[in-house]
Amino acid sequence: MNDIITAVILGIVEGITEFLPISSTGHLILTGNYLKFVGEKANAFEIFIQLGAIVAVLGYFYKRILRLIKGLFGKPIILPGGLSRNVAWRFTIGVGIAFIPSAVLGLLFHDIIEDKLFTPRTVAIALIVGGIGILFIERFFKESRVHVMEQTSWLQSFWIGAAQCLSLIPGMSRSASTIMGARVLGLDAASAAEFSFFLAIPTIFAATIYSLLKVISTLSSADAMTFGIGFFVSFVVAWIVIAGFMAFIKRHSFIVFGWYRIILGVIVLIILGQ
Repeated sequence: MNDIITAVILGIVEGITEFLPISSTGHLILTGNYLKFVGEKANAFEIFIQLGAIVAVLGYFYKRILRLIKGLFGKPIILPGGLSRNVAWRFTIGVGIAFIPSAVLGLLFHDIIEDKLFTPRTVAIALIVGGIGILFIERFFKESRVHVMEQTSWLQSFWIGAAQCLSLIPGMSRSASTIMGARVLGLDAASAAEFSFFLAIPTIFAATIYSLLKVISTLSSADAMTFGIGFFVSFVVAWIVIAGFMAFIKRHSFIVFGWYRIILGVIVLIILGQ
């Protein structure tokens, strides 16, 4: 298939799935295998287009990010709607705490996980297990104690970060792991999703830089257009999906995503078993 068409398709898949609790890595593995776009260059491309999605987060939440920056370095006296220096620093440190667990495990086991677990079968099983987890959490953890993202405590941040470690398994989903972990810890749906988005910023940037440094020598200037198109498509689609997702969860639960994961996982296992 033409590389540009492949880039557009994978950019759309990444943009749709990165911040929904359905696993972008899993969908990219399944789509890449179907398109026969695999290997080191494909892995580098998939990592690179995640940058497009994370830039969409920076764009969509730029007002919240500016408010946070002003809180960190502005005057102690704040205007209405702003953050105090104490709250801003406590939240920022909390995101840093949440980032550490998966960063450490990812650094130690990334190569083993990529070599052994990046397969359609692993993705299918993880989709099903994660889907069941979403249905369970949505059924038994309905009470919310935190309704503003910046009120997340350091202890809650640590356990959300620990939950993110599950996303090292392709198909589990970084957003599903962090959002559902946050829901168990008492964050409401919107706050859980927002915290997940902000945690994605250092997580995806770090993972992208680490992965690209390993494969940069295999790339050439001929890949620039393909990578650029994938990045742009991922950015545009992700921005649209984030806006839709935030509106959706204010009125609905995450149950639909749980059932989607289970159904897709079962379909993939059936196809693989043929």
